[in-house]
Parts: sequence; C-alpha cells; structure tokens
Amino acid sequence: MSNKVFLKSNVVFEPLVDRWYAWSHLISPATSAMNLVNRHLSIMDSFIMDPYIHEEAVQNPKMKGGPFMDISPSLVNLVIDLKQKIEEDGNDVIAFAKAVKELDKLLLLEAKGFGLESIYLKVPEILKGYVELFYDRNNNASFRFFESLLYKSKYYSKKSQSIALWITENDHRPFCLSTPRLDDSKVLNLDIPFDHIGIDELAKMKRESRELGEIKQILGINREQEPLFDSFFTEHTAPAYQKYNGDKVRMRYFGHACILIETSEISILVDPLISYYGYHSDLEHFSDLDLPEFIDFVLITHNHQDHILFETLLPLRHKIGTIVIPASNSGKLEDPDLRLMFNNIGFNNVIALNELESIQSDGIGITGLPFVGEHSDLNILTKSCYLVKVKNFKMLFLADSRILESELYRHIQRHIGDVDVMFLGMECDGAPLSWLYGPLMTTRISRDQDNSRRLSGSDCDRGMVLVDIFKPKEVYVYAMGQEPWVEFISSIKYTDASNPIVQSNKLIKLCLEKQIIAERLFGEKELLYEI
Repeated sequence: MSNKVFLKSNVVFEPLVDRWYAWSHLISPATSAMNLVNRHLSIMDSFIMDPYIHEEAVQNPKMKGGPFMDISPSLVNLVIDLKQKIEEDGNDVIAFAKAVKELDKLLLLEAKGFGLESIYLKVPEILKGYVELFYDRNNNASFRFFESLLYKSKYYSKKSQSIALWITENDHRPFCLSTPRLDDSKVLNLDIPFDHIGIDELAKMKRESRELGEIKQILGINREQEPLFDSFFTEHTAPAYQKYNGDKVRMRYFGHACILIETSEISILVDPLISYYGYHSDLEHFSDLDLPEFIDFVLITHNHQDHILFETLLPLRHKIGTIVIPASNSGKLEDPDLRLMFNNIGFNNVIALNELESIQSDGIGITGLPFVGEHSDLNILTKSCYLVKVKNFKMLFLADSRILESELYRHIQRHIGDVDVMFLGMECDGAPLSWLYGPLMTTRISRDQDNSRRLSGSDCDRGMVLVDIFKPKEVYVYAMGQEPWVEFISSIKYTDASNPIVQSNKLIKLCLEKQIIAERLFGEKELLYEI
C-alpha cells in the first residue's frame, strides 16, 4: 500500500456512549442519565439474570424492538464487565437519575399550589442550581433544567463517547436500542469524543487521499490497533460525484425520511439516514457517495432516533453548511434542546427555526411549520414540518405528522397556499409511549394508558384531509422504515397485511382516483421538476 490512501467506502462510523449506540437522548445530560439507569442497566440486569430468555426473544418477530439483547448467552461475562464499568464510571450520572425521580416525588407530595420558594430547600443536593420549579396554570408543579449548565457539569462526560469503526458487507445488525457493542476483533474502538477533529479528517478520506501516518497520528492509533486500522483503506478512489448543474429541481430519495433537494446553486438534505456503499444489495439505493461535496442545509424534523442519526451526520459534518432544527429551549426533561446538543458534538452552524419563520438563500425559501402528533401527547416543542420553496415550486415535508385538528392545517394553507409535492409519513400504528419515552417517566402509567398514547403518524383518513387541504399535484408516502438499512434503528418489518401498508395503499389509490400522482417510496427514487 502506498503512503497516500483513501478510506474504503463501506467503513461504518458507529457512535457509542458507554458502548451503547448513540442517539440524541444519549447526548443531552439529563435524558442520557435517565436512559442509562432506566434502559441500559435494566436491560443488562435482565440479560445477566437469564440470557437465554433474550436469545429466545430476539428470534421471535413479535418481540422485535423489545428490551432484549441480541447477544450470545456465552458472552454474559462481557456484559457483566461492561455493566460494572458503566456503574464505576457513571456514579454521578446514576445519582443524577435517582435525584430526578426524588424531585418528581417531592413536587407531587408537597407542591399543592402554594409558593414554591420553601421547596427549593428540599431539592436533592446534586440538582440544586440546575433546576427551576414552576406551576402550570392548573397548579400542577414541575421543573425545568438549565440545560446549558448541565453540559458544563460533571453530568456531561465526553469520556463516555467513542467511535467504533468497522467494515459492513450487508444491512443485518442487531436492534441498536437494546444491544450494546461488545469487544469484537473486527471492530476498532476509538476512545474519542464526537467533536474530535479526527472524525472529520477520516471522513474526508473517502474522497481525498492522505498519508496514512497523518491520520493515525490525528486519531492516536497505537501499534496494536494498526493492522485493523490499515485494513480500512485502499489505494483506489471512489467514483467521482457528478454535481447537478441542470435548470430543474432534482429530488432524490435516499430511504426512510431522507430526501436530497438540489438545484444548480444549492442543496438541501432532509432527515439524513443513509445507507453505506460498497456491498452487494438486491435493493438499488443511493449512498453517501451520491451526496454533493457540500450540503448547504440539513433539515431536522424532530428528535427521534430515525430522523437524527449520528452515524450519518458525524461523517458528513465536514461538508454541512448549516443544520436547521426546530426551536425549543424549554428545559423540559422530555424535550432536550437540539441546538445545545449539536453544538456540543462539533456542529457549529445551527439555526433554530420557529413556526412560520423562514430562511431565504439563493432563490430558495425554507419555512418551519407546526408539527402535531407522533409524540405520545407529551408537550414536546422540538418538532417541525418544512415548506421548501424554489421560486414558485413548493415541497411540503410533513414527516410523521398525525392530523389531530384539521383547522390547524387550513390556517397553514391560508398562509402558504397550495403545494406541488407533499411527503407524508404513514407509520400509523406506532409504538406505545413507553417504548421511547419510558426511561424518562418516574411514575408508572397503566398499560391501557400506554397503548393509547402512541408514536403514530397519519392513517388514510387523516392523510386525505391533508391532501384535500393542500391540493398537491404529487403525494409521496415516506418515513416508513421499510428499507433494510433502517431496520436496526426502527425495528420495523411490515407485511402486505400490516396496517400502515394497508392504509398507505388506500391513500395512494384515492389520490390516483383524483388524478394526483402518488407512490409509497422505497429504496431510491429520482425526480426532476420544472421551475
């Protein structure tokens, strides 16, 4: 191998926190602490107690996405070691999670509508100075974090962050929210934080050759790691990206909710979750090698693990101009601030967009719009639909919205007018509240309550209300989690009889009857639009 080499195109950058797959709730200090105690340690305890139950459960399709480790029972000692290390290194974080539960109990028992000043004295010691107590207008007491201070505290530890590098040959991976990454001879674990410059420099090597010794020095590769690290490189460059220079709008679907919008002047990437290139797949798809050398805007619709994927975003960081997020800064445990999160992992140009607020750039407008539904009736503000306008051509990205009040969308239509293309998520069953937000809850809710509050998008009836309101010429159902490279993060596997498939088929049929072009996107799709 010559001195100057390229990074192989199918090297995975897998971000980890305490060896668990890193998603957004593992970055914010408060949600990370709650997930550590109420998800990770709980799952590890269960596995250690009876690993064979886990082995049996992961073979059952009905259990997919459940709290079961996809790890051989023979590796139970490695899980014991990992749990012990997490507990030793995370004493402060574990104490923080317990204090949150104590504070919730304190407010429930003692905050009865009278002044809260005396209750500050009873706030658990480790939370003092990090929380503000308040009542809502119905005298229900709660608290908010000064989240920016938490990122400066011992409860945010970059030492728990790492990057696992490995070569992928297919899309098969364990469900990431319930299975940690144990030591593996084919996986190189780099103990570097997510804001480390080496991530950017390594990712650039997919396109730019570099001296192997230079990148080893930047990443601190030791002699023992060198043989595996060297195997990630090649003397051959990847195929060159052909910049789009046409006079139309080009839309490319990359799978799930990821859409690339390009003109000759600008590029916009929505909810990046992208497959890796370089292995055989029966499903044709675009990869990260089909992305522009510079992405002007990345739009994030909401704070769920299938819409914010660090495995995609961290290697793209060096080529992203601006990340656009929904504005929030509420301080609520269940609604961490995305700008703080992105800033603390090395993304420095982040715009938080309020509802009906717009960005204008090179003839393109990006407008944030209200997003309701799909958040289990929690008061979460960090969610936004987007209108992308190129001259007079309008694309509406509704993500996983579930229409709860049609008049809201009529108000929006009166402001933005009809649209040309509409993208709508129709995962209309959705997981129950506890599947995602359970670790943040400090009091139990009944199973009936849990099942009634789901992470669900639109069904056919709700979707058709949106079609009738915005009168699009084309409708695309997306964000269905069907692509094989999405399954490890979504746990979704549909059949023709699955309700989301039945409902989306019905919507597509009704649209076609109205002479509206309609399709459920899958794999890849490219469309060109006149402007």
